[in-house]
Amino acid sequence: MTVDRIERETLIEAAPERVWQLVTEPGWWVASAPSGTAVEGETTLCKNETYGDFPVRVETVTPQSYVSYRWASAFSGEELRAGNTTLVEFTLTPEGSGTRLRVVESGFASLAGSEELRAKAHEDNTGGWPEVLDAFKKKAES
Repeated sequence: MTVDRIERETLIEAAPERVWQLVTEPGWWVASAPSGTAVEGETTLCKNETYGDFPVRVETVTPQSYVSYRWASAFSGEELRAGNTTLVEFTLTPEGSGTRLRVVESGFASLAGSEELRAKAHEDNTGGWPEVLDAFKKKAES
């Protein structure tokens, strides 16, 4: 049975405003270049030279504290549809002189396809988030 969620967090030595500016670029975790600012309901095609193209839809924006996106990480190049997306949620919490950034990606168990596909998608993204958050932290703190 596929595990449905990935949860990670990191403390960033940067003001919440700086972290918010970066986290509200749709698909920042996969896009090779910035893609604008998060607007609820908008979909952006995020291009990655290594992994392909991924549409990313902005689901919810709560200014300065929460933003969520839907993307089809296991289905590069496909349009977003029921059964091929996971939900990626970012929560910002001021902490001391910095910001705690928490990411939760969920929905792996609902992906269409085989159990093997769902397990691989979860495994791939579980391995990817630490690298993504480390790179994000360096960028935000610079």
